[in-house]
Amino acid sequence: MSTPSPAHPPPSTSLDPAKAVDGQVVAVRGSVIDLRFPEAALPPLFEAVDILWDGPERLVAEVQSHLDARTARAIALQGTSGLRRGTPARSTGGPLAAPVGNAVLGRLLDVMGLARDDGPELPPGTPRMPIHRPPPPLARRNPHREPMETGIKVIDLLAPLARGGKAAMFGGAGVGKTVLVMELIRKMVEGHTGISVFAGIGERSREGQELWEEMQRSGVLDRTALIFGQMNEPPGARWRVGLTALTIAEHFRDEQHRDVLLLMDNVFRFVQAGAEVSGLLGRLPSRVGYQPTLASEIAELEERVASTLGAVVTAIQAVYVPADDFTDPAVAELFSHLDSSIVLSRPMAAEGLYPAVDPLASTSSLLDPLIVGEVHYRLAEEVRMTIAHYRELQDVIALLGMEELSAADRLAVRRARRLQRFLTQPFQVTEAFTGHGGVSVPLEETLKGCRAILDGECDDWAESAFFMTGTLDRVRERDSAGRMG
Repeated sequence: MSTPSPAHPPPSTSLDPAKAVDGQVVAVRGSVIDLRFPEAALPPLFEAVDILWDGPERLVAEVQSHLDARTARAIALQGTSGLRRGTPARSTGGPLAAPVGNAVLGRLLDVMGLARDDGPELPPGTPRMPIHRPPPPLARRNPHREPMETGIKVIDLLAPLARGGKAAMFGGAGVGKTVLVMELIRKMVEGHTGISVFAGIGERSREGQELWEEMQRSGVLDRTALIFGQMNEPPGARWRVGLTALTIAEHFRDEQHRDVLLLMDNVFRFVQAGAEVSGLLGRLPSRVGYQPTLASEIAELEERVASTLGAVVTAIQAVYVPADDFTDPAVAELFSHLDSSIVLSRPMAAEGLYPAVDPLASTSSLLDPLIVGEVHYRLAEEVRMTIAHYRELQDVIALLGMEELSAADRLAVRRARRLQRFLTQPFQVTEAFTGHGGVSVPLEETLKGCRAILDGECDDWAESAFFMTGTLDRVRERDSAGRMG
């Protein structure tokens, strides 16, 4: 029979060691483990169980269902290759607990809170909190939302982000979600005075390495905690890593009363991992093959991203859209939990209009005259109407050409094309690949530039001068240089 490896750290998930109960493994099917315990001593749902085996690393499983009065079915958070029936197991007396506090800052951790950055282990006295917790009650929540400038023109104008709110970038493969999130991280973390928590859910190890190096270069790593459940890890780890990151963010919000910037990439991988776990547990699938508990699992994650009266949690998430289908049940469910939805367009990406943010599909609850002001609101609506009119005319232009349009329509098309190009800009995180220095544009300059284009002040300027640049003054310089050249 397997025995605990001395190389494994002592169990650190337990909330009440006095409640620990010994059992044993009776069946193993991939990540699903059946555990038998003494009569009337079955661990409750979501309790963590230590599998005391002789494998290379500590193995923890989370109870998901009760098969009978003595048998529990659990999902492993690590690989189970080599695990045998009869291996002893020990309930920990509580859910998986994540390390919290200042000790996690500047560290890269996994779902269980173990250091994965080749640094020392976390100090033995590091406090821990259970990853399963209820969201704060409505009486404790902060209802106020105020716009937060990002320096990205199209977002600040058409889908402003809220300080203490939830925003997500939606898009299919290859349209620039991760690049946009990385740019937001760079712009916001550098100016953010609180704590940053990054959850890499189903991320590639390359992306994690790049983020780690970017944080070091920016000098913000000592105020950041990174929690990763990589793409090659079992579904249980990818399913719970978001809750581990949330628990760390909640500690800084509730105990230290510090503002937190929570970044998650990619939330769809959380849903995908939940579907894998559901299938492994033998549950019948629901719509499009998703788990029947899709709505409640998303709500469990998203409703805990909340701001209280003492401190705020601002969340920015990336969401993969499978096959560019925005009616996908997982994507549609996520939309209902957000303050700002930034939709990335494949046709715009194909034209090279980066960031490929769709100005018509992207929305924000902050785009209200009472919040952003009457001038900003009306200008944003005018920009949308102009671009919408251009899209309505695109089929006519493709079939008959610009010459068949009325003079008013030709003018609207020219202004819409200039607006689309003015809302592009080079990013700092892509400087090494594009050779163009990144720019950050104040909201005031964005409004000024859009107003000038709509008023016809730039009708004679070359379209190319508006592409991938910053302020209107810079566009004027490029147009003048082009004429002189």
